[in-house]
Amino acid sequence: MGTTDTRGPTPGRSAVVLALRRYGRELLRLRLLALPALLLPAVGNIGIRYIAPLLIAKLAGQAADDGGLTLASALPYVLGFGAVLLLAEAVWRIGQHCLNRVDALGMEHLYVSGMDELLAQDAAFFHDNFAGSLTKRVLSFGKRFEDFVDTVTYRIVGSLVPLVFGAVVLWSYEPMLVAGLLVMIALTVVVATPLIRRRQRLVNDREAAIARVSGHVADSLMNMETIRAFAAERREAQEHRSRVADSRRLTLKSWDYGNLRVDVLVAPMSVLTNVLGLLVAVAFGGPGQGVEEIVVAFTYYSNATQIMFEFNQIYRRLESSMTEAAQFTELLLDPPTVLDPAEPEPLAPRDTGVRFEAVTFAHAGAKPIFRGLDLDVPAGTRIGLVGRSGGGKTTLTRLLLRMSDIDGGRVLIGGQDISRLRQADLRSLIAYVPQEPAMFHRSLRDNIAFARPGATDEEIHAAAAAAHVTEFADQLPDGFATLVGERGVKLSGGQRQRVALARAVLRDAPILLLDEATSALDSESELLVQDALWRLMDGRTALVVAHRLSTVAGMDRLVVLDRGSVVEQGTHEELLATNGAYAKLWRHQSGGFLGESTESTESTESTESTESAKSAESAESAPGHPVLDGTTGRRRTFVRAPGPRDE
Repeated sequence: MGTTDTRGPTPGRSAVVLALRRYGRELLRLRLLALPALLLPAVGNIGIRYIAPLLIAKLAGQAADDGGLTLASALPYVLGFGAVLLLAEAVWRIGQHCLNRVDALGMEHLYVSGMDELLAQDAAFFHDNFAGSLTKRVLSFGKRFEDFVDTVTYRIVGSLVPLVFGAVVLWSYEPMLVAGLLVMIALTVVVATPLIRRRQRLVNDREAAIARVSGHVADSLMNMETIRAFAAERREAQEHRSRVADSRRLTLKSWDYGNLRVDVLVAPMSVLTNVLGLLVAVAFGGPGQGVEEIVVAFTYYSNATQIMFEFNQIYRRLESSMTEAAQFTELLLDPPTVLDPAEPEPLAPRDTGVRFEAVTFAHAGAKPIFRGLDLDVPAGTRIGLVGRSGGGKTTLTRLLLRMSDIDGGRVLIGGQDISRLRQADLRSLIAYVPQEPAMFHRSLRDNIAFARPGATDEEIHAAAAAAHVTEFADQLPDGFATLVGERGVKLSGGQRQRVALARAVLRDAPILLLDEATSALDSESELLVQDALWRLMDGRTALVVAHRLSTVAGMDRLVVLDRGSVVEQGTHEELLATNGAYAKLWRHQSGGFLGESTESTESTESTESTESAKSAESAESAPGHPVLDGTTGRRRTFVRAPGPRDE
């Protein structure tokens, strides 16, 4: 089976530190709420765990000294005990109220900022990471803030601040009680720390296994049709079972290590600490306060050793939340390379001409695609980019969109270097139709309006009509309100391409990039869409990538790319006349043989190309539209003969 692992599944120390910084920054931003949220529960714990037991200890001491208690002598302690508990509960509720808002506001901000970080990444980033894994990571980054803050509030601050108060009280009774407690706590920390570090590695492995499960589930769900087409349900289910079993094994390994190694060490230490406290209280207890001191020492030491015993649990909660948060911040350790300039130029191109000057580019770790590429596209010119697969045609359009930055040279629009513009300003000039149009799991209307969210319904329907979307939209259950499904699965490939073309029409940008924009269309649909494309390209600068040469043969100029270099340029007729690379491609696609006489070629029906047949069929569909004879390569204009209605 293939792998759906993402890069770097186990976060390093730097990623954890970055996650801590991000969470700390949230607490600082919300400090007016965070301060009472962190401290008030600790104050409530002081009342419940230390002041209330202290009153009971004093009551017991008085009973021992006086040989008994009366209601009158006990009433102040009882009332004080109740008042302390009520006040502690009130303080707790206020602290909880603030903490709820810190959690909610912090998670909201982290959800938003996490998505902003993803949207700022390069296109290559999303090629290296699976959508399912990224979804889990960015949502966990926000969600784990709640676990982090709650653990810090209830388990750390809520225990350490009362412990300090308890140490002060114990010191007033007997300094040796404090010394013994601190020694035992320090000894426990020293002995347990190496074990906890070892367990951290196990937790990292566990979280990485969970991420692999998530990535595989998302990958399978997104490719469910392929799985069914190849009857691979059992294989995928087995792969899922294998990954889940691996996750279970690593999870139990980390849990067992905490239970059988860390807790087995901490539990005896907590018992020894309690025994030591009791011995110190008995040995050093002064006259007249033996009972009171023993009760205080026993209660305070029990509270302190509870912290020791929960030390592993506290660390476990923290490491789990921080490890999962760090799986997202790890993605941020490599900042995006495509960035807006610090001082961007205002968008003011003199025209819509496009120029590539000595452009050099290579994907990371790969050989260069372009070495000193030069290409000039004057404003309003329609250029067809053709050539063998892998020649760099699609890469050229992506560089113009600045999906990646070039390694050398310049890319200019209207004389402006696109690297000096804001990315949003640059892309506002361009309407792009990719070979595989992306569809959102939204309505058909929303998918078209994505190009210009503020467009009116009339403008959206006009764009849809121009791209021949209305012809199938009216047949959908809810028309333009129909949800198209994830990645547009409810639409055919040709329908998705028509929607993408409608976006381009609605975008109404001066530069048009088409990458195999009609590759998924049937013959009839292609004739309709080709007509729409010619109207769309009118007056615009257009770069059109095509493998099917007949779709671009009528362009103002054809550019033949091979291995990242421009090997030929010219019109269709000029390139056929040179009998070079383009002519060779044309012969392969048309089935004709250059150099033969027109009569000989026309008399051989078996050599007529499919493109020629389509061009002939389009005569009535697109009167006046320039098409090519697939056998001769001559440009012709078909004009519909007058019919009865024209007479």
